[in-house]
Amino acid sequence: MSTNPPTPPATPARILVLDDEPDLRTLYELTLLREGHHVDAVGTVTEAREELAQHAYDLLITDMRLPDGLGLDLLSDGTAQARCQRSIVVTAYGSAESAVQALKLGAFDYLTKPVDLRQFRIVVATALSGLETPSSGIGVAPPPQVETPGTPAGGGRSKPHTGKSNTHPPEKLIGQSAAMRHVKERIQRVASSMAPVMVLGESGTGKELVARAIHTSSHRAGGPFIAVNCGAIPESLIEAEFFGARKGAYTGAQTDREGFFAAARGGTLFLDEIGDLPHPMQAKLLRAIQERTIRPLGGVQEEAVDVRILCATHKDLARAVADGQFRQDLYYRLHVIELRLPPLRERRDDLPALIDGLMQRICTESGQQPVPLSTAAWAWLNQHPLDGNVRELENLLHRALALCGGAQIEPADLQDHPSHSHHPGQLPLVPHDLVETQRPPGPPEPLTPPSPALEGTTEPPDLLPGDLQAYLDAQEKRVLEQMLRETKGNRTAAAARLGLNLRQIRYRIARLGIQVKDPEDGSSLA
Repeated sequence: MSTNPPTPPATPARILVLDDEPDLRTLYELTLLREGHHVDAVGTVTEAREELAQHAYDLLITDMRLPDGLGLDLLSDGTAQARCQRSIVVTAYGSAESAVQALKLGAFDYLTKPVDLRQFRIVVATALSGLETPSSGIGVAPPPQVETPGTPAGGGRSKPHTGKSNTHPPEKLIGQSAAMRHVKERIQRVASSMAPVMVLGESGTGKELVARAIHTSSHRAGGPFIAVNCGAIPESLIEAEFFGARKGAYTGAQTDREGFFAAARGGTLFLDEIGDLPHPMQAKLLRAIQERTIRPLGGVQEEAVDVRILCATHKDLARAVADGQFRQDLYYRLHVIELRLPPLRERRDDLPALIDGLMQRICTESGQQPVPLSTAAWAWLNQHPLDGNVRELENLLHRALALCGGAQIEPADLQDHPSHSHHPGQLPLVPHDLVETQRPPGPPEPLTPPSPALEGTTEPPDLLPGDLQAYLDAQEKRVLEQMLRETKGNRTAAAARLGLNLRQIRYRIARLGIQVKDPEDGSSLA
């Protein structure tokens, strides 16, 4: 590890250090003086308050527990007095609750004892980055001019891309309803903090889009944005995917490879569907976040990492913690700031703008000309549940553009099987990716299955199915139900045996109204 100090800043900062241990206080002071800063060091909360009353500081570095109080008291004072200095809190090892509390009170960052001086310098430099691009860490900066959107979340390895950005990235989120205005305001506030953000919302509400907006609104916009779907990586490969691997670490590892943490260095790592992360990996992720270091698979030395973590899930993580399926310490480390996205049914006022924006994007990508919706199509969409949110709406428009044969999109173009609606004037829900909406159970439609026939013969008319689509649906449903029983409700295994991918089998399960219970609780197909 290099011992060379970073280049002194062009404009030295004024820093107040508060620690009751003289040796540590001196160590911090000497380290900061070598960086070119002006440093005052005190040992009690009372002395710190006196210094803060007399001088304006750029940065406060404080221990958590002092002889006459808590370092958090100074953070509360700063909020009440509207002081503008940033704060770094030093916490005991493994004290997740203290770190979370400090972040909620406005601390810029935290360090864990014993403090690594290299990490100490990185965090301080980031906190003092101001208008300059920070060398590392998580800091505060004005809205950026560079955006680095990554590929959509998935099991593959995401690659960062660089391009020009809107100076107000949240405006890329379509909608001006009260709910969306609140989301955009929240994005702007949390972007300028290092505190972890947990994005919550139903499937299809745009959690990754919000994570990108947080990234492009932060000082890390010039770095990569790496999106990872935690539930799409095989458990046997997940450690190598996250932390990288050295040549020969496992069969097939012919060269060194970097993991998601290394790929996101200097930027943002977005962990989508964090609730699907296997339990053993949760402990390793917690350590990487706490220590800010990783050890590649097959490696012998730890490497410092510089990433900001954003997470998203549609699951109830608090319940998962209570059930023992998600680590409580990791939950508290990640769930510092919550940003909840409203479902589309709670912001129907945004429907016209969403349809216009999605239509323009689909037509641009496909080379088609936009087609207006008829009055009847608008009325159909307004009454449709849209339980799949924006993703379902996009799928509906894709289908409508493909099926539309006239000058306008009609309700029939939006429907999956318009001739088999269960209720007159009301169409069945269109399934979509990752949404397992169940149709109300009802008696199956009567079928007239054909008798076996020899090749070249003609079936008598009365033995042919009266409704071909209903007949095919029934056969497909029977095959799926049988395969799901054999795999005890495991959709992934059933899809593999049928030559489908997970997205395809989920679509069919939703479309056919098949109810599948969670295989983890030992239950089988309902």
